[in-house]
Amino acid sequence: MPNFSLVPKERRFALLFQQSAQNLVKMAIGLKEFINVWENQKERAGIITEFEHEGDAITHDIMTLLNTSFIPPFDREDIVSLAFAMDEVADRIEETSDSMILFGVKSPTDKAKEMADITLQAVTEVEKGIAEISGHIDRQKLLKRCVEINRLENLGDSVFRSSLVDLFAKPADAFDIVKWRALYDEMESVIDGCEAIADILENIAFKYA
Repeated sequence: MPNFSLVPKERRFALLFQQSAQNLVKMAIGLKEFINVWENQKERAGIITEFEHEGDAITHDIMTLLNTSFIPPFDREDIVSLAFAMDEVADRIEETSDSMILFGVKSPTDKAKEMADITLQAVTEVEKGIAEISGHIDRQKLLKRCVEINRLENLGDSVFRSSLVDLFAKPADAFDIVKWRALYDEMESVIDGCEAIADILENIAFKYA
């Protein structure tokens, strides 16, 4: 029996994207707590993984809805790009927590804590940006969200560069350097992923507002 819903498909797209954005916020909060509290790491990482699986399910639902929609609210390529860009951020957050456990991190650095905080700020702005496309699109409001995400991405780049300076300036064994370089790369990729989402939202702002 085919799925039936009283909610119009246009609204169902909005609800699914909102759920995906809210899930990203939960993951970013989880990552920040994982790094700042640094207790019960495997359990906390497991919670992040559960959220990532929820994100996968939401992405699948978006694709299913798209394939059954004759006229989606946006161009199909915009919906696909946005759904997978958000899924990519979720994947990167999960990889960050998993890698910290895999690498046997004894304690997180201050730079890692700072990048986790920027990640949460950027993902929160993504959630607000997604809310802006859930009804009538106000181009200026949406573009302001995009500008803020870009600012946070630039801030993340700055912290990333300074983290490398600290990493190579302080005496450490070769494994620590390789380990933290990889971890900083992963954390930066999360913030870069938020900027990729902002680019898609900016395109939507100009096309549909």
